[in-house]
Amino acid sequence: MAASGSSSARSSLFIQLSPSRSAKLSFTIQLTLTLLWLVWAALLAFSDTTTTSESYLFYAFFGLAVAFFVYVILQNTSIFGFQSYIEVTPEYLVRKHGVFRPKHVVAIPNIKAVHITPLALRVTEKDETQTYFDLKQVRKRRDQMKIKNKVRDLAAKHGFELTEANGNH
Repeated sequence: MAASGSSSARSSLFIQLSPSRSAKLSFTIQLTLTLLWLVWAALLAFSDTTTTSESYLFYAFFGLAVAFFVYVILQNTSIFGFQSYIEVTPEYLVRKHGVFRPKHVVAIPNIKAVHITPLALRVTEKDETQTYFDLKQVRKRRDQMKIKNKVRDLAAKHGFELTEANGNH
């Protein structure tokens, strides 16, 4: 799903990522395990067979299950807006991989070189810092091409080095 990041759709590109594509467990499995944990914790916490000292532990276990459920929903859905995205503007490139992870911002004037591969961008800044933009999480191939084309346009405009792996169009 792509959406423009500013009022000028031509100057800014905002692409939502799918974090579950790079996760070791798919979103469906994460959600299923979390729901099982919630049900089990609720049965333990709210059953009449527990003593008072045990019930506090079960309530804590249930609270952790609820917190993890919220975490899984926030990381893998756009219920609360886009949490994982790549944004390309005339001023900067941004990579954000979830609500609890920091943004990685690269200012266009600081870019020394960009290497484009079929599923990634490797940005090298003038101070030799490298930032990796993983395009495997981009849902549509068309959106991957939009990102690559926008970076190519920026390279032509700002004069930073651009290299491409074989197989890029």
